[in-house]
Amino acid sequence: MAHARAHSSTDDPSRQELAKGQSPAAMFIGCSDSRIVPTAIFGAGPGELFELRTAGNVIPTVEHPTSEIATIEYAVAVLQVPNIVLCGHRHCGAVAALTSGGVDSDTLPTLGRWLAGLSGPTAEAAEQEQLEQLHLLNQFTALQEIPAVRQRVDSGDLQLHCWFYDIGTGSVSHWTGDAHAPSFAQL
Repeated sequence: MAHARAHSSTDDPSRQELAKGQSPAAMFIGCSDSRIVPTAIFGAGPGELFELRTAGNVIPTVEHPTSEIATIEYAVAVLQVPNIVLCGHRHCGAVAALTSGGVDSDTLPTLGRWLAGLSGPTAEAAEQEQLEQLHLLNQFTALQEIPAVRQRVDSGDLQLHCWFYDIGTGSVSHWTGDAHAPSFAQL
């Protein structure tokens, strides 16, 4: 709280420029996990990265209007971001809950319903990291099915990137494009 109180008194000449509008270089869609800091991963400053954070970096289906889909549409259609990075991560609690049979619906009823609507990773993978990567690929497919995203990708105005972050090492890898396989290579 003390930092928030003092924030306006710190000298930052960029604030006036930032107040004029935004034109981020990329949209980052990732997990709400507090250990993931997108601006640190990108080395980005204010105004450079448009962020959407959800439990388990989930991209809902377009059949139901959600704030997540609305945020993606805004970034794509209004801000005209040239890149979207969908980033999953190692040690994801949402994926662990999804692949272990769910969450306690008495304690976390909304999270339980949120995850219940997802299809879990389909490959028979023994390793949690493989399950996390398969979940990420499922979300990447859902991202590509959003009409505004599909339209801009088809026109060549939008690049989609599928990244996987390892919390323990800080390494970032990207999906190599191997269809339906958790094939990632370090950036």
